[in-house]
This record gives sequence, C-alpha cells and structure tokens, in this order.
Amino acid sequence: MRIFFKTLFMVLLISTIANAQNPELKSGVTFKKLFLDYQSQNGGNFSKFNDYRHGFEIGYHRMLSNKVALSLPLRYGVVDTHFDSINCLKKRIASLDAQFQYQFNAPGRKIIPFVMAGIGGVYEDEGDFNMQVPVGLGFYFRLAPHAFVNLQSEFRYSFAEDRNNLQHGIGFTYLFGKTETPKEVTKEMPKDSDNDGIPDDLDLCPNAFGAKELNGCPDKDGDGIADYMDKCPEFKGLKEFGGCPDTDGDGVADNEDECPKVAGTKANKGCPEVNKIKDSDGDGVSDDEDQCPNQKGSADAMGCPDKDGDGVPDKDDKCPDAPGLRIYYGCPDTDGDGIDDSRDKCPKVAGTVANDGCPEIKKEDKKTLEVAMQAVQFQTGSAILKPESNIVLTQIADIMSRYPDFNMNISGHTDNTGSSVANQTLSEKRAKACYDFLIKKGVSAARMSFVGFGESRPISTNENEKGRTLNRRVEFNLVPKEN
Repeated sequence: MRIFFKTLFMVLLISTIANAQNPELKSGVTFKKLFLDYQSQNGGNFSKFNDYRHGFEIGYHRMLSNKVALSLPLRYGVVDTHFDSINCLKKRIASLDAQFQYQFNAPGRKIIPFVMAGIGGVYEDEGDFNMQVPVGLGFYFRLAPHAFVNLQSEFRYSFAEDRNNLQHGIGFTYLFGKTETPKEVTKEMPKDSDNDGIPDDLDLCPNAFGAKELNGCPDKDGDGIADYMDKCPEFKGLKEFGGCPDTDGDGVADNEDECPKVAGTKANKGCPEVNKIKDSDGDGVSDDEDQCPNQKGSADAMGCPDKDGDGVPDKDDKCPDAPGLRIYYGCPDTDGDGIDDSRDKCPKVAGTVANDGCPEIKKEDKKTLEVAMQAVQFQTGSAILKPESNIVLTQIADIMSRYPDFNMNISGHTDNTGSSVANQTLSEKRAKACYDFLIKKGVSAARMSFVGFGESRPISTNENEKGRTLNRRVEFNLVPKEN
C-alpha cells in the first residue's frame, strides 16, 4: 500500500513539472463503461462474454506533450470472487491507476491510436489489497476540437496470485483549456508563383520564371525580347524585326524572307527582284501586302503610317504619339508596372493591377480616413476645431507625407437643421478649417482642395439625432495625381 502511494506521488510530481514547461497543454476528464474479465486469465474462457462483469470509470487526463498523456482513472466494478472463495459470490472492487499514453498522431487528427502502460492499486471487499500493472492499446475518435470517443483494452498483471485480468472500456474524453495565441504573426509575403522575385500582381508572366527588366517574362534566346513578344523565340534576333534575325541584311526578317540567305527587296519578300512588283505608295511594301496601299508607311506597320515608329499602325495605335508595345496596342508602360499608360491612373509611379496602376493605400490608412469623418469635431454651429480633432488631423498629415503621388479632396457636410444657405456656408468653412490645419502641418496647398456640400449629400436619415450626427461630417478622399 505504501509503495503504491509513493509511486502515485512521483507520477503527479512529474506531471506538474512537465505542465509547467508546456503552457499550451490541455487537461480533461474521462468517463467510461467497463467490461471486466477476471475469468479468462485464471482458467476461464476468453470468448465466454456472458462471464464478463461491469464497471465504471471516471478519470483525469493531462497532455504532457503533443503525443504523451497522463491518465489517472478511478474505477469501480463488480466481479466474481476467485474460484477458491468459500462463498463463491460476487465482490466489489475499486482501483486507482497512473497510466501513461503514447499517441501516434498529433491531437488535431480525426483518429488517434495509442498504447498505454502504468501502475495501479486495487481494493477488494473480499480479499487483500493488491498492485497491478496495466498495459494495452486504444483509440480516440475526435468529435469536436476538445471532445473524443475513447476505446481502450488492457491486460492487467497482478502481484497477487490469481488476480491477472482483462479490462475493456468505451467512453468519452473531454479536454479543456486554451492554447496560447502566437505573440508574433508573420507578415504575409506577396504571392510569387514562379519564384522569380516579382510578385504576381506585377508579373506579366506569373507562371514562368523571367527577368525583372522584362517584367517577369522569360527570354529563351537572350536577345532582350520577351518570348511572348518574340516572333522567333528560338533564335537571337533584332528588336526592329520582333526578335527575328536578318541573315542576309536586306531589311526583311528571316521569318518573312523567302530568300533568307540572298539579299533582296521588301517588295519581293526578301528575294532579288525579277519582275517589278506594284507598290503604289512607294513605301517598299507591295500593294498585295500593304494594308494602306495609298499611304506611305513602314514595313513594320504593314505599309501603314506609324508616326511613333513602334511598329503599330497609327490606325490601331491607342498612343500614336508615344512609342509603345504591341501587347499594349502601341502604348508605353512608363513605370513598368504591367499596366499601359492609357489605362494607368498613375503612369509615372509603379502600382498594382488591382488599384488601376496606382500604389496601394494601406488598410490602416484607409481606416484612419474613414474614422476621421466623425472624429473631426467642431464647436456647435461654428467652424472652430475642438482640441480633440488635432490628433486625427495630424494623422492625416502623416498619411499625405507617405503618399506623395496622391492629392486630397476635403468636403464638408451638415444635417438639415437650420437654413440650407447657412448649412452650405458652414460646411465650406469647416472644410477650409481642416485645409488650413493641414497646411500648417506641412502639407502643400497644391495637393489639396476643399468644398462644402451643406445638407445636400446625407449618408443617413435626418429624422433622429443619430442620423443627423452621421450627416455632420468632413470627408477626406485620397485621389491619384493627374499627370
């Protein structure tokens, strides 16, 4: 008896130390229905299930690590007395174990098999107290993050004679406690599918490894022309020929030259002229290939005028006065962000596709501007700023310094209390008060404008005080600079 309690004390001490080192571990309780087999290990028949007796278990469960657990089950049941018993009657037993489990899967899995071993003390109302060593296996079936169905079978070796037995249980385990929230959250990196160092939202070829100077697109032949624009991606060529070579130097690229090793004329498809080919406008492109046969143009533009010389005919060129790329219908991409200047709202500053070519405004800065609508406060019926407004206006000045490519529109609004004329005047004065404050904080007047709308643009009802409070506001809107 003394040995049992010493052993149990050591187990609890180890559990306490382990838990002190692992603040994220969970403890719980177990409930089981038991089937007790004292017959098969003492001369009886294992398959004679009618001889099994019943019992119950309640216990304490503690996770010592992700895969090691301590269980302290308290059990009560009724079994047949030993065959040599004088009365040959049923007897009550009670036991307390310390069992260690090794779980083969982490706690988050649906099914967790385990093996167990331990030591326990058993009290019999007829017979002596005896020590037993249980070993066995079992399964946890997860119903919810903290709730499990538990199946367990164990063989129990007894230090007393004729007391070896089998015990099988089915029940429920519930773990409680909270897992610590990580102190640091890793900042999510921009997605880069091809791992070429260029985020997908800026990469013209997001699924193919490429060079930064080619906006993330590959260049197989190394001629400085991205493969998707290269008419001859397997052969190093010249930019003016769309990436194709001109072996005979006659001004006709090899892919269009019917005589690539003999110098010829453009009008004769790169072959020496034998019979004069008709070229009405004299631009070197025969009328049968000239898309503008009566207008002198260039061969690169299929015989049509090409004012900016980018190879895109003026009639198809969305930017005829600025050299551009065919993929952008003749428009350039000045800031190299993958959005041509005709669609780029910030053509001189690299941005994202999602923001129409302009730099993204951070969520926290958008939130500050949204809160400012109600946070900027004035004295009743006037345009005099309350002292508490200085904090949010100073934050807006900081935002303006972080987004030099944006201007700001400041608009004042009122509810419908009073005359519309007075409300219009008050809204203008309040917008200007904010404008003047930001100038004092170092924001250039050239980057801001202010206007008052009076009561004409409510965002809520004017039928109650809550709605009127929302309508009394000053809005701060960042807009890209016009180039």
